[in-house]
Formats: sequence, C-alpha cells, structure tokens
Amino acid sequence: MGSEIELVSDGDGLAVIGDRAAVDRFLLSAGLDRAPARELDVHRLWSVATSAGAATQIGSEVAANSGRWVKLTAESAEAVKKYGLMPTKKPGISHAMAGQRGDIKQWLQIENVPTLLGGPFALTALATMMQQRAMQEQMDEIVEYLREISEKVDEILRRQKDAVLADMIGVDLIVEEALTVRDQVGRVSEVTWSKVQSAGMTIARTQAYAIRQLDGIAEKLETKADLGDVGKATREAEPQVREWLAVIARTFQLQDGVSILELDRVLDAAPQELDSHRLGLQTARRNRLELISTATARLLTQMNATVQKANSKVLLNPFDAPAAVRSSNDVATGVLEFRARLGIESGHESVDAKGWRQAATETRDKVVAKASQGAADAARLGSETYDRAAGAIRSVGAVGADEVAEGTSRARAATEDAGQALKGLATGVVDGLGARFRRKRDDAHDDIAPTDHA
Repeated sequence: MGSEIELVSDGDGLAVIGDRAAVDRFLLSAGLDRAPARELDVHRLWSVATSAGAATQIGSEVAANSGRWVKLTAESAEAVKKYGLMPTKKPGISHAMAGQRGDIKQWLQIENVPTLLGGPFALTALATMMQQRAMQEQMDEIVEYLREISEKVDEILRRQKDAVLADMIGVDLIVEEALTVRDQVGRVSEVTWSKVQSAGMTIARTQAYAIRQLDGIAEKLETKADLGDVGKATREAEPQVREWLAVIARTFQLQDGVSILELDRVLDAAPQELDSHRLGLQTARRNRLELISTATARLLTQMNATVQKANSKVLLNPFDAPAAVRSSNDVATGVLEFRARLGIESGHESVDAKGWRQAATETRDKVVAKASQGAADAARLGSETYDRAAGAIRSVGAVGADEVAEGTSRARAATEDAGQALKGLATGVVDGLGARFRRKRDDAHDDIAPTDHA
C-alpha cells in the first residue's frame, strides 16, 4: 500500500482512499487541505453490508484504509483534473490510482494495479457513501441557514391551520430520531425504517404547499399597478416569503435525511439494487431542486420588475419608489441566500434604487436638451425666414431692404431669447422640485438613499 492512494469522484465530491498519512499528504500537495475535508468511514464498506454476501464482495482488507471526502468546487475540481480520473462502469463515477514519487508535490497516476478497496461491490458502496456525505453536507448547510435567519420551522407550522402542516411537525421528530439511531447503531434496521418509510409523502405535501404559497405571493405582486400599493404589498410579502423559504429548506433537509436512511436500508437488505436505487434518488433530488428553482426564480423576476418600475418613476414618487426598491431588494436577497444554500445558481443581482439627485439630474438633462433643441430649431427657422424675406426683397428691389433686415434681426434675437428662457424655466422647475423634496425629506426624517447590497 505505502504511498498509493485511490481517487474516486461522483461529480459532487472527491473521495481519497489509502493510508491515512498518504491521504493527508495528497490533500496538502494538491491544495485540497483548504477545502472542507470530511472523514469518510470506509470501514463501513465492510462492516455495514452483512447481507447477501456483500461483505465478502468488498474484501476485509478495506479495514486497513482511511478515507476523506472533499466537496468539489470549481477550484478543487480544477486541482484534481490533472490526475486524469477515468470513467468507470458505474454511471457518473470516475476513478484513478495515484502514487507519490520523490518530492511531496509529485503524484503520478498508476495504472493496472488492484484497487485499494477490493471487490467489485466496493465502488458501488463507496459511491453510495459519497452521495450520503454530500446530502449530509447539504443538511448541515440548511441547519446553518435556518439559524442565521432565526426562523423556527415548527413555530411557523403551528401558526398554520392546514392539517398537512400540522402532520409535518410529527414527521420532523420521527426522521430526526431515526437519524440519531442510525448514527449510534451504524445501520438502519427494519424497525427503524418502518417508522420513517411513510414520512416522504407528508414531507412532499408540505413542500408543495409552501411552493404554492410562494407562487401565490408572486401572482399577487404582479397584479399591483400603483407604486404605493406595490411597495406596501412587497413589504408585507417579505416576512411571508422568508417563512415559506424556511419551510421549504426544512422539508428539503428532511428529504435528504430520509434518502440517507433509505440508502442504508437498501445496502443492508438488497445490495444488488443499491446502484440503481442511488441513481433514482439522485434524479428525484434534481427534480425537486428544479421545482424549487422555478418557483424562486419567478419571485426574483417579479422583484426585478418592481425595481425597474420604481426606478422609472422615482422622480414623481420620491417616497414610494425607494421604499418599493428597498422591500424588493430585501425579498430578493432572502431568496438568493436560500438558493445559494441549496446549491441553486442564480444570475440575479439586486438592483439599487436611483437616488433623487441622479433621477433629477437625468430628467433635467433631458428637459434642457429638448429645450436647447427647440431653441436651435426656432433660431434656424428665424434664419430661414430672414433668408426667404431678404430674397423676396432683393427680387423686388433695394428700396426699404435695410428696414426689413433690421426687423428680421430683431425677430431672430427674440427667438433666441425665448429658447434661453425655456431652458432656464426647465432647470428652475426641476431644481424647485428638488428643493421641495429635500424639505419634505427633512421633515419626515426619512433617508431615501439607495440600497447598497448585492
């Protein structure tokens, strides 16, 4: 064994199997020591699979190995790419053997050597454990998310009158209990599984209910036309959205918990079905994420529409517009944080409200530009009139031409003065509105500065 290690990836994480010292050296040299590396109990590959001859398929030599699991990010995936992991017969699983040669930084791929795990079933069991480790990591993320937003899901559910949500509280306790027993015993017995096997239906119903609530909030906001009503509705929606996101996060966490228990049960009772079962759970999980992604994306789209509408009317609604933007950005920020914790990528960025000065300056520039253009057009018209008049006089004769020219010159000057007056009037109107706004703002002590978060 020595310095040889085995690398196995399922696309979400990387398992490094081998002598403990060699595993630690590899993680350090590959720059993966900075990523969260969790202990992977590869001993369970031998100890937990006691049915259907699975233990003998794996091989007892696995007990001499150690394992670490690293979540693959863009950075860590790039770091392991150079080791040339090759696809295996297991869908989505890639594999490589590596050995250390000389310098600690020199790890080379080793081919045509027996795997350290031993046995054809070991790779399936390891892929299952990696999938469970990834789901456990996600569950921990959700626990931290719920702690940060200070939302207790059981309290939210108790405030609801729907019977489905009331049932969810009991399911929550049952799943948590089963996970605790599993951690203590190291397996999921038939008795433990019998308590949780029907929990999936209740969890799914609760999740669907919460998603419908988010859709209803988005529909309600879409129907609001008046900017003041939009701002009020968005403010009222923000705590509701936060609560339903918390419920969805908790249901997703429990679904991952049930999947972990389910995989253990299949490994124990029907190991020959383990590979197809874990792939089926992966597909079901992706479908749930897609449904949640669609519902939350609709909310983000509505928040963007609200911000754009508010920014376009900030000059005429100096109080309602910034308030609508702030409320929309609060909702959007909460949704984005939720999506990030569930691993849903977002291309949305919260939009800052335009400040009064920015909006007023833009509007003034437009008015002044139009006024200047109008003055230029008037001056050009005066010149054209002068030229036509002068031509007509010349065709008749020179008598009285000086008098006509003098009168036309006065008309042209008057036109230019009118253009300048119009420009000054536009500037004065906007500046006056600005002063009036500032007085109201000081009286109300309401800071309408733009929001400043991503």
